Amino acid sequence: MTRIDTDILISGGGVAGLTAAAAFGTAGFRVICVDPTPPVTAADAEGADLRTTAFLQPSRDFLDRAGLWDRLAPHAMPLETMRIVDAGGAEPTPRVTRDFVAEEISDLPFGWNLPNWLLRREMAARLAELDNVDFRPGTGFKSVLTRTGEAIATLTDGTQVRARLLIGADGRASPVRQAVGIGVKTLRYGQKAVVFAVTHDAPHGNVSTEVHRTGGPFTLVPLPDHGGRPCSAVVWMDHGAEALRLAALSEADFNAAATERSAGVYGPLTLASPRQVWPIIGQIADRMVAERVALVAEAAHVVPPIGAQGLNMSLADMICLLDLAAARPEGLGDAQMLAAYDRRRHPEVVLRVRGVDALNRASIAGSPLLRDLRAKGIEALYGAAPIRKTLMQMGLGARG
Repeated sequence: MTRIDTDILISGGGVAGLTAAAAFGTAGFRVICVDPTPPVTAADAEGADLRTTAFLQPSRDFLDRAGLWDRLAPHAMPLETMRIVDAGGAEPTPRVTRDFVAEEISDLPFGWNLPNWLLRREMAARLAELDNVDFRPGTGFKSVLTRTGEAIATLTDGTQVRARLLIGADGRASPVRQAVGIGVKTLRYGQKAVVFAVTHDAPHGNVSTEVHRTGGPFTLVPLPDHGGRPCSAVVWMDHGAEALRLAALSEADFNAAATERSAGVYGPLTLASPRQVWPIIGQIADRMVAERVALVAEAAHVVPPIGAQGLNMSLADMICLLDLAAARPEGLGDAQMLAAYDRRRHPEVVLRVRGVDALNRASIAGSPLLRDLRAKGIEALYGAAPIRKTLMQMGLGARG
């Protein structure tokens, strides 16, 4: 049996796990990162994740700290305006449109949007540059025994890894979380999201647009032009059965349905990618730590894709962990460090999961009365400049 010593073992080779490996590796820690599935790093490859991720302002600084931003910046589409459209009237047309503009609170955009498959490509390339990072795609986490001074993990290939800190970045069904007995509370909405890219006639103008009607938001996020035409990534949330029906439509019928659901904000929409369907849940781990173990990202919290909160909450986890590790490198993974991490992050995570939960439930509203109340709420929140600016700052990660 092979045995290896390292500072940090990361279970999970998705965007969150790769980012954590790059960040801790760049900071000088010895890192092993494992995932049973090698990352798919091309848009047209089987199994490619066609979703996109919007990195908000605080996340960019962390990506730069991890040596990633210079790789990602040439491909990033800035998000300068967040537009909310209520189309909840008798006809699927805009009746309330309000723009939250980044320049009201900052000289920078709200964030930058990138395809997930491209993130994996560039992050894996960054790890290859770091001699102190060992990325092992195709090998997963199997089990762990923890002691006061170390975690001894067994991998799926039989290798044993002795680490000072085990980071679970392995998704909503996290094997690490299950192995250390941390429970979760799951919020179910009966929703799924259809994810795809479209081209359209009107330029998006670096505006991210959420169109609300019923079943959940229809969100268009800017992408670079495709085939000489403006292009956007779309997340279309709806009741589960309806999402499956939509995903099975012919391309022509789907284009027509998507154009109608978008309230025509960019004109006719034309599919520019395959369609994928993803389940929508909310989830909160009972705690974010165990002996020698820290949970990050979807291993600790899951939110519906509203307001670009998901991965940015995840990166806030990593920023907190890295700051604690850098302040006391000799205490990496010890009880003091992990107690501080849980104390700082878990209450904030609970508040944000509850906040996104409330927003999603409001977006599902189907009755005319509830849709009218939602429209009035959008108008009221936008109309008060101090409240509008506070909401934008909170969306970027400021605490309420």
